[in-house]
Amino acid sequence: MSNFLAAVRNRTQSVMGIDGFPVILLVNVFLGIAFSFVLPFNSMFGIDEIGMSNTSFGVFMMVSTLCGVGISTYIGKLSDRASDRKMILILCALAGAIGYIGFAYSRNYYVLLAISAIFLGIASSTFPQVFAYGREVLVKAKLPAKEIPFYMNILRVLFALSWTVGPAISAYVLLYFGFRGMFLVAASCYIIVVGIVLLSLKRTSKEEVASKPPQASIPLRQVIFQPFIFVNLIAFTLISVANTIGSLNMAQFVTKVLNGEEKDVGIIFSIPPVFEIPFMLGFGILALRFKSDHLIRLGSLLALAYFGTIFFATEIWHIFPIQVLSAAYISITSGIAITYFQDFIPDMPGTATALYSNTSKIGSLLGFLLFGLLSDAFGYRNVYLWCAIFSFVAMILLFALVKAKRVQFDSGSSLSA
Repeated sequence: MSNFLAAVRNRTQSVMGIDGFPVILLVNVFLGIAFSFVLPFNSMFGIDEIGMSNTSFGVFMMVSTLCGVGISTYIGKLSDRASDRKMILILCALAGAIGYIGFAYSRNYYVLLAISAIFLGIASSTFPQVFAYGREVLVKAKLPAKEIPFYMNILRVLFALSWTVGPAISAYVLLYFGFRGMFLVAASCYIIVVGIVLLSLKRTSKEEVASKPPQASIPLRQVIFQPFIFVNLIAFTLISVANTIGSLNMAQFVTKVLNGEEKDVGIIFSIPPVFEIPFMLGFGILALRFKSDHLIRLGSLLALAYFGTIFFATEIWHIFPIQVLSAAYISITSGIAITYFQDFIPDMPGTATALYSNTSKIGSLLGFLLFGLLSDAFGYRNVYLWCAIFSFVAMILLFALVKAKRVQFDSGSSLSA
């Protein structure tokens, strides 16, 4: 155990010696704070502040999500062809600042919908662009390919760490300064990201632009609908669906089925973040020894174990230790998974990261739509059975790819297995 912790410490310290990577880490902290400031209070803003009905809020989120998926996919593909990813990152962050300033001062449903669909749709590309830039920095540093997942996991850890403090600070700001203050702080985080990127990140050199691979010109549909990639997209979307439904269902399950209290729900949701950060670092170390494919399949197995075990819980205290499984599978499916997707098309990190990010967005959208239907039709306990079924299908799909060959993109823009 001591050797393992020493390995984590040494690897973590080596991060600061990679040219450009500490800057990306700092960018990710402010990006994570912006996300964590706003997302937990979206429904309160829409329903309580704006006066949306549950239906109109659902439509608002659906349109915003679909626009975000479309725009981020296009920007991801564009960034792999562009001469300088730095400028795209700046434009995405600027869109986030403009979008949240608009949210701070507008209270019109249709104006907010337009802002969310356009400006925040563009801003949703900031996350995949940061990870794409991070991948390029690591490749330029001549790191061995097997070490890249660990460093990318550290990047993901910084994003997760922001969530341990962001919501609490946001609640304080909301209490004293209202939604206007909350959105202005989020906008300020994006402006800080713009400043850091503008002043600290290097532009792509002419030599690097000239060496851009021809794969970046391959049509997006040819990438998405290759069987190996498409099956992974479906599997990760199903895991996201299960995660979203399970999270939405927890409060109802605890209070209405297990006769628990609100404080029990708070404890349950506070357990996974405590374990996610060390798990991410630990799985990053394991990625140095094992292929990411093996860890991803382990993640799907842990997801199935988590939802299947929750289904059989009959007491509140049963759920407390089970939440460690939640932290484990999330650490893999939101950490190692980024590098896993980037390895599909290593010369197109923007496209690959956007595809991964979109599985989460689409899964969340489907989860929001399915939660009410499943809970009404089958009851809160059986919702976890459905989550287990979604995870099981995802696991079967991922294990079916054990002997599948990854797609190779040749210079002629054709594809071969």
